[in-house]
This record gives sequence, structure tokens and C-alpha cells, in this order.
Amino acid sequence: QVQLIESGGDFVQAGGSLRLSCTASGTVFGINIMNWYRQAPGKGRELVATIDSDGGTDYVDSVKGRFTISRDNAKNTVFLQMNSLKPEDTAVYYCNVNLKDYTSRWRDYWGRGTQVTVSS
Repeated sequence: QVQLIESGGDFVQAGGSLRLSCTASGTVFGINIMNWYRQAPGKGRELVATIDSDGGTDYVDSVKGRFTISRDNAKNTVFLQMNSLKPEDTAVYYCNVNLKDYTSRWRDYWGRGTQVTVSS
């Protein structure tokens, strides 16, 4: 079985920084796209950042220039470096990974989420 284990969420003041990480544990034969989503109270889940297997990245406009997604393929881990945080970044952040698991099939997995709270 595969689990995505997230960490790094915290309470921070506006202008501060946080680094989220998400590691895929278990039997993993390969990883394709890795994503970070977020869901603010009363809102739908939003795709924040994407990194593909070649290292290509994409971001939602609201975080461009402030957030950086990266990955460590040897450790099956994806990171989200968040700088210049704003109160509107407050949300539960989820990682989402497309990987080949113990069934030898490509599947999407989700983490349980990590809370990021930014005070004004």
C-alpha cells in the first residue's frame, strides 16, 4: 500500500515563509505528476502548483513569484516553498501524486492535508 505523508503546515504571520513536504511511502515503482492543492474554508479545492517528471512546473496566478514547487525523486518527495505568505493563503494544503503502485498500475493518491494559517 501507498501513503502520502505531509508535513510543514503551521501558523505564521503575513510575510513569513513555510516549506511543505509530502513523501510517498510504501511500494512505489514510479512517480509521474506531483501536485499541491489547497482548500480554504467555504471554498472548493484549488490546484496551486504542479511539477512533472521532467521538472517542469506550473502555478496558479495568485502564487506565482512567491511559491516554488520541487521534487526529490530519490526520496519520492515533493516540496512547496511558500514565501511572502498572505492571509488569503490560509487553507488546508493537500499533495496529490500520480504513481505506479504495488499493482503496477498508475493511480492518483492524496495526502490527508496540512493546515497553513497566515495571520494579518
